[in-house]
Amino acid sequence: MDLAVFWFIIIAVLWIGFLALEGFDFGVGMLLPILGRKGGLSGSDAAVTPEKAERRRRVLLTTIGPHWDGNEVWLLTAGGATFAAFPHWYATMFSAFYLPLLLVLVALIVRNMGFEYRHKRDNDQWRRNWDWAIIGGSIATPLLIGVALTNVVRGVPLELPEGAAPGAAEFTGNLFTLLNPMSVLGGLVFVALSLTHGAFFVALKTEGGIRSEARQIGTQAGLVTAVLAVILLLWLGLSQGSVWSWITTAIAAVALLASLWFNLKNKEGAAFTGTFLTWSFAVVTYFLMLFPNVMPSSTSEAGTLTIENAASSPLTLKIMTGAALVFTPIVIGYTVWTYWVFRKRLSTAHIPDPVKVS
Repeated sequence: MDLAVFWFIIIAVLWIGFLALEGFDFGVGMLLPILGRKGGLSGSDAAVTPEKAERRRRVLLTTIGPHWDGNEVWLLTAGGATFAAFPHWYATMFSAFYLPLLLVLVALIVRNMGFEYRHKRDNDQWRRNWDWAIIGGSIATPLLIGVALTNVVRGVPLELPEGAAPGAAEFTGNLFTLLNPMSVLGGLVFVALSLTHGAFFVALKTEGGIRSEARQIGTQAGLVTAVLAVILLLWLGLSQGSVWSWITTAIAAVALLASLWFNLKNKEGAAFTGTFLTWSFAVVTYFLMLFPNVMPSSTSEAGTLTIENAASSPLTLKIMTGAALVFTPIVIGYTVWTYWVFRKRLSTAHIPDPVKVS
């Protein structure tokens, strides 16, 4: 296999790792104002006290506490791999999407500050402010990433300056070019799927009232996600699709519907696996629609960036491949180990009282 194609596949795997893992983190963040409120949706947790509501929020945050920062490394690695393996792709994409990617960075920073600082003071207003930082960052990040990735697949206005080498295309659009209906729909699908994925993760990791409410929200969000995702993938498929992308689209749809069915049967592990596979095959579909391009131009065939004209030198790719073969199994190994160690279910009974600071 050509090394450039190999690294195109590796970057797809890195995006799968980020969205399938960090996706449920985003979903849990979105669920804070719903599952962490004073009144539950049903059952014994209906009409709980403010103290119980705070314990519910801490349960939600504890479920992702050991994982969220490690999950973000997949995004950093995807960006670094793109920079090293496909410098022209990296340069063009970051030039075209400078403002959206800057907002992604700000959203992640604000969200992470919420995780780190909300417990620093035993003060309700302090915690509420940081909760909104977590909620806002958890919504904005998948929304912006969905808009950006959908634009990459759909194509953006790229022009090759006269006399420039292939792969040196320049973005000729603006922010409003990126906010087209298809890409905005892509952002909404990423948000909805993250919410569904997060609800199934909470149901898998908790017990009591939170668990049953998470299943209920997962079903509702999953139905909305299914409708939006079908519209998006059909829309993209009709313009960019291939036989293989239609196959993976069908697999992603079946996985999502299966996850909803398993959720109704109270099989949280299978439901979470279903949305994990949905994310995975959705990303595979996006990359199959791209292949053999990495960034198609919507205005000029000459401006299209392909795997061939955007790739680094063969020597660079060989060095990167050697490093990946050594370190990738290590990363996968400690990630699996971390999830195994923190596999137990949580409830409000496991949450200690907040530390009083005089």
